[in-house]
Amino acid sequence: MPGLRRGLTGLAALLALWAVQTPGAYAQLPGTATVTTPHVTAELQAYAPQGLQPQAPLWLGLRIEHQPGWHTYWKNAGDSGLPTEFEWRLPAGLSAGPIAWPVPRKIPVGPLANYGYEDTVLLPVPLTVDAGFQPSPLGTVDIRLHARWLVCRVECIPEEGDFSLRLNARSSTAIHGAAFEAALASQPRDLPAHPGQRVAIDPAAPAGTLDIALAGLPPAWQGQRLEFLTETPELIETGAEWQQHWQGDQWLARVPLSAYRQASPDTLPLVVTLTAADGGLQGWRAELPIQGAWPAAVAPVAAAPATASPWPRPDAAQDPLPAGPASPASWPAYLAALVGALLGGLLLNVMPCVFPVLAIKAMGMAAHAGDRPAQRRAGLAYAAGVILSLTALAALLLSLRAAGQAVGWGFQLQSPGVVAGLAALFTVLGLQMAGLFQTGSVLPSSLATRQLRHPTLNAGLSGVLAVAVASPCTAPFMGASLGYTLTLPAGQTLLLFATMGLGLALPFLILSWVPRAAGWLPRPGPWMENLRQLMAFPLFGTVVWLVWVLGQLGGGDSVAALLALLVALAMLLWSLGRPGRLRLPLAAFSLAVLLALAWLVGPTVVREEAPATASTQVPAGGWAPWSPAQEQALLDQGRTVFVDYTAAWCITCQFNKKTVLDDAEVQAIFQRRNVALLRADWTRRDAAITAALASLGRNGVPVYVLHKPGRPPHLLPEILSTNTISQALAAD
Repeated sequence: MPGLRRGLTGLAALLALWAVQTPGAYAQLPGTATVTTPHVTAELQAYAPQGLQPQAPLWLGLRIEHQPGWHTYWKNAGDSGLPTEFEWRLPAGLSAGPIAWPVPRKIPVGPLANYGYEDTVLLPVPLTVDAGFQPSPLGTVDIRLHARWLVCRVECIPEEGDFSLRLNARSSTAIHGAAFEAALASQPRDLPAHPGQRVAIDPAAPAGTLDIALAGLPPAWQGQRLEFLTETPELIETGAEWQQHWQGDQWLARVPLSAYRQASPDTLPLVVTLTAADGGLQGWRAELPIQGAWPAAVAPVAAAPATASPWPRPDAAQDPLPAGPASPASWPAYLAALVGALLGGLLLNVMPCVFPVLAIKAMGMAAHAGDRPAQRRAGLAYAAGVILSLTALAALLLSLRAAGQAVGWGFQLQSPGVVAGLAALFTVLGLQMAGLFQTGSVLPSSLATRQLRHPTLNAGLSGVLAVAVASPCTAPFMGASLGYTLTLPAGQTLLLFATMGLGLALPFLILSWVPRAAGWLPRPGPWMENLRQLMAFPLFGTVVWLVWVLGQLGGGDSVAALLALLVALAMLLWSLGRPGRLRLPLAAFSLAVLLALAWLVGPTVVREEAPATASTQVPAGGWAPWSPAQEQALLDQGRTVFVDYTAAWCITCQFNKKTVLDDAEVQAIFQRRNVALLRADWTRRDAAITAALASLGRNGVPVYVLHKPGRPPHLLPEILSTNTISQALAAD
């Protein structure tokens, strides 16, 4: 048997050595060489007929097979779109060159036009091997690629993939040789220099034109209608009509410059193409100096961070948000902001997310209705808890943003752990108010007595709790102010948030310090027990809302796990309140159940589920997920776009959704005007949505934006109505 094992081991080693030495073969790394989406199948391929040697031909490439009707883009995408991008991770001694772009097709899109690829395309990239390159001891080389592409039909979808290959450096890799040869042959060929070639600017036209003359093209091309492309984007009117004709063997064209041109290059890299009888494309490339003076270019417009690219980098969630240097506000503007913050804090007291905490506070003040000093201490402690915690939350937000975190107001409820913790806290408070247990029966007598002797501490903690659940509700009253404050120096920003906290705490400060106002409070009596138990139900309603928010973050499994833990927690609190000798055994058993569940399903509660991939095609009368590319593609089609920036934890968002946005009358208005509806869900952290909100001067949700082609965004109020939407759509 030992001899047999040694023989099998040797045979396995020989087979492994044969596998890595077999010509024409390459293996896959852990990962994949092929990525399939609903719209394309992309495969990383290699062509090294002489192995990986210096001076030997060596190519890598991404083969993209499009579903019918879909396309990706050339290096100059045209009027819209983005070129495919490659990020290589190669061993030392290997370096990748630029994409050797095959000739693209012109793809009309209404009055516009793009340049790209349909059906199947291979994008080859030359690989250079340094003289000192050394493969692994087994002769293998690991190739990794992260690719991004924008695939479009009517809608546009940014996609990306990670690819890997393991090549044998000592053997030929030529299985895809024919595909690479065809791709390289489809590149535009360099047009030889000729005295009849020129590019001149004619400034007589309103935006100017390019006058092109090319000579030396193949005789078979003479008399044919050619297509003209520039490698410089946003230089010509891609979809406009233009003139061309032949003068002997010289091809002449006049092409209008783009009205939005920003570049004024000295040299123009251009491509002319001809569609052959078999449908194939042929192309010639020239790079010619430009004669004449460029007309004045359009002043560049700073692109919104969210639309610069639909692909956040792998560390995009850590990217700092674009911001200019903070400068102090003028005193009149700052005083107005302080007044707005105070009023916004006052209005927070009527928000449903704050009501359960206020109910607890009202019960506490009613219990001390006859003790004026205790009421005043409680009022001051509550105000201190509100102001300090709101200021601390703002300071944490500023610190995270300064460190490069793409977060906004209400960010704490984007964490499953925070949401689950608040749900557990409100469950405990609700069970206590419902009478399931008393503090003295659960805590040790010394701690319970200390807690009861210090109601001031309880009042301060209730202020902290009010801020924890109130902050996501601030946007309806403070949307513009929140975006404004985060552009100010830190000191002015924190003072504004402290003023908002003062507004939130002001009603209870007045009740506790003004004798006449304190007279409005009812006298203590037996009715308070019934009211206390009644106030448990708003707390349980808050738990329902928090559990629903957790479901948006972590899915159904997270909800089931949290509910199981809350049941076990309730059983533990019930057992601790039992009289007699069974109290300790029941409590021990309940604690064991809670700990076991926490160990088994606790990680599921705090797990953040990746958002489901959904088609971004915008159905008639329906909502589609928002993305920068989707928004821009719809605007390029001439459609009006309505964007709903929302989150599951935003009560106002859900109210507007149920009462206005999903209303049949509002949906009919959207359909009549052919409005595309996009929903930017900020329930989870999303760097692109955070950046888009910042570009709109907002830092929280809800935000409602109406985009009309060629016009600046129109922000609607945070509290919507049918009339508001109808008027915004009808406005010129």
